[in-house]
Amino acid sequence: MTDQDTHLIWVLADDRAGNINQAIGVAEALAQPFKRVDIGYTKFVRLPNIIRRASLLGVDEASRARLVAPWPDLVISAGRRTAPVARWIKKQSRGHTRICQIMRPDSGESAFDLIAVPAHDQMSIRENILEIPGAPHRVTETRLLVEADTWRPHFKGLPGPKIALIIGGSTKKTTFTKDMADELITRAIDAARAVDGSLLVTTSRRTGQENEELIADRLANSGLPYHLHDWMGQDENPYFGYLALADVLVVTGDSVSMCCEAAAAPGGVYIYAPEGLANERHKRLHQSLYEGEYARPILTNTELVPFKHESLQPARLVAQRCLELLSAPAHQDSA
Repeated sequence: MTDQDTHLIWVLADDRAGNINQAIGVAEALAQPFKRVDIGYTKFVRLPNIIRRASLLGVDEASRARLVAPWPDLVISAGRRTAPVARWIKKQSRGHTRICQIMRPDSGESAFDLIAVPAHDQMSIRENILEIPGAPHRVTETRLLVEADTWRPHFKGLPGPKIALIIGGSTKKTTFTKDMADELITRAIDAARAVDGSLLVTTSRRTGQENEELIADRLANSGLPYHLHDWMGQDENPYFGYLALADVLVVTGDSVSMCCEAAAAPGGVYIYAPEGLANERHKRLHQSLYEGEYARPILTNTELVPFKHESLQPARLVAQRCLELLSAPAHQDSA
């Protein structure tokens, strides 16, 4: 890459891991150097973006000190709270900076050069809106090959086929109940036993202690070979190893990120989403993944067998549009 081809790229990273991963996933897909700019907030960030507009209202002093010229050629932001900051940067650059917003900005849509939204968000299509399948992430085929080499020795004693169980939990609007935990682990144990396979199981901070204890107890008494990750422990997280090496992945449907990352992996993906666990937005995501043949639903008589599918890589679609923006003349405006 020549100096002429090199662009100054900023990723606005707030305190929400899901937002950060989506923005960085797009930046990494550009295959160019980028700078991560961490953004912290004050209580005023809770104001609607129609009030914050193109400003640093709601941004703390330490973050303001990081937002200085030279202004970037491209800003990648994700989530409602970073959107006014991206617009402010474009304004300071007198329109030179292009801004790519991931997810709805919740105001001033015309100020963005590109807004990338998952199809399940059902946003009205405009010239600057790119509808993508699922959410951008950082799980690439290359990363999975590396993770496979790293984790294969750890799972050496576990026979195949390997069934990975990736368990989220309750959200603000939905509850992962004890009955759901019992049904899920029962289905996974029965599936692994039917093929003389093994289980790779990880819970999360949203699973709940009672559910975690139930799952651990059922595994311990299953008679099956398994690996259970204690997310509260000090051990290295095998999550990407699970994605890389599982023949079948079963993921709970309460997380957009977990479903989309699983759909990037080579194993057959099944989504566990009983009534009460997934909200309407999640249900629309699941349906889009089913229709794209990236995943299958777990129904009453569903057999958890391996199947092939394409790797879901929405970050590349966004990155391609960003490259097109960088090659086009900038519009001189105030954002």
